[in-house]
Amino acid sequence: MKFIPVYKPDLSGNELKYVTDCIESEWISSLGEYVGRFERDFASLCEVEHAISLANGTVALHLALLLFGIGPGDEVIVPSLTFVATANAVRYVGAEPVFVDLDPQTWTLDINKTEQKITSRTRAVIPVHLYGHPVDMDPLSEVANEHGLHIIEDAAEAHGAKYKDRVVGGLGDVGCFSFYGNKTITTGEGGMLTTNDDQLAEKARFLKDHGMDKERHYWHTEVGYNYRMTNLQAAVGLAQVERFDRIFARKRELAVMYHEKLIDCPGIELQPEAHWAKSSFWMNSIILTEDYPLSRDAMRESLLEQGIDTRPFFIPMHQLPPYLDSNPDFPISDRLSERGLNIPSYPTLKDVEISRICGAIMELSGE
Repeated sequence: MKFIPVYKPDLSGNELKYVTDCIESEWISSLGEYVGRFERDFASLCEVEHAISLANGTVALHLALLLFGIGPGDEVIVPSLTFVATANAVRYVGAEPVFVDLDPQTWTLDINKTEQKITSRTRAVIPVHLYGHPVDMDPLSEVANEHGLHIIEDAAEAHGAKYKDRVVGGLGDVGCFSFYGNKTITTGEGGMLTTNDDQLAEKARFLKDHGMDKERHYWHTEVGYNYRMTNLQAAVGLAQVERFDRIFARKRELAVMYHEKLIDCPGIELQPEAHWAKSSFWMNSIILTEDYPLSRDAMRESLLEQGIDTRPFFIPMHQLPPYLDSNPDFPISDRLSERGLNIPSYPTLKDVEISRICGAIMELSGE
């Protein structure tokens, strides 16, 4: 049988044309027209004033924390169930991540539990739009405003997702995106920081380029970083953005088909979508309930034998060696991590392949 991976990029647009232009023109580093074009188009997609291209999504988070002067002695609230980069970036600046469990209705940050974790040392909160579903941002913003906290959106998995008709990436002080090879928009590696704040944007551009004065070459007034994106990467990203509407629509079509085929499958809990949200469905995700006859890992092995690749959910931060919690109380994160499975979700996935995947899942359930 043809192997079905969890994800692969759709590079069927102008990606090769633009990369070839970079090579033929010899503009392959961080200087070149595609960087600026990609930034402008991505800012437009996110409905924000500024988009600053970066080397990857992790450094976007790091840079965002630096913009607010967060450092040793500070605390930053982070959902326990996320990719490790969210917590690592907090440690990069010397601050401490404080973990919060998830809302079972959205699989994203529990706002009530967030407020309970705020202390005099809390400086910021990083809501993660997990697997493409937006966090409930209005009540989070109310809590942040009341306590004087910065909001740094981790939108690495949620390109184009909407919260009450507003695009993620412009719902907090800054937004952070990843363009890793399995993301809805990819540049291979790469990231973006988005904001509507002119001063934050200027500071981000300054710090990402070694802290070099824009008027005087090789004059560095602060310790900066080499967090620049190359013209080659931006060329791929620009081509991706040109076709984003089509890619995004197809991703949502996949989610609808999975839902229609698996809604009645015993032992399967489907990925939620709140009435106020428009998820990007970066990953199509399912939960195996206690009624499913196989464990999550046994199901993975059985599907792989049939040529269908899957990925487990992230391991919660409070279970990882650098962040172990001696008194863990994260029941939703634990349950999702233990029972969650991401199934093939790439935009070029064919309808017949979705039928094959769903048929295999239903057969394993005993249907």
